[in-house]
Amino acid sequence: MSAKKTTKKTTKKVSRKTAKKRSVKTTRKSTAKKAATKKKKYNKVRALVCAQGEKCFWTTDGTVLENLEQLEMAFGSMDEEVFLHHVTKEKNDFADWVEIVLQDAACAADLRRSRKPSSARTVVRRHLRLYKL
Repeated sequence: MSAKKTTKKTTKKVSRKTAKKRSVKTTRKSTAKKAATKKKKYNKVRALVCAQGEKCFWTTDGTVLENLEQLEMAFGSMDEEVFLHHVTKEKNDFADWVEIVLQDAACAADLRRSRKPSSARTVVRRHLRLYKL
């Protein structure tokens, strides 16, 4: 009798381990599929949009910006006072300009979360990778 009980317990332990392994494999596969899907979305190469004339962005310190490359460089040297003039809780002039004039809604959405010039520069730099330069 005792031999049969031992065998059953061992069998149950093995089946539990097998079940855990199966769930781990399933999770890994679904994670890999999600990652592949995200990469496919960002594989689109875009042409850099340049604003002309009145559609350029003028900062309060007099800098005139025409495209995302210039915006990224401007964030690198921008005083926090200038940044905070254009970005408040109620408005984000940079994000609005990027969305409306430069036609990049994803970059604009990420810029709206930025509260400092350094984090805004990181956002723009990340989005510039998607452009053909």
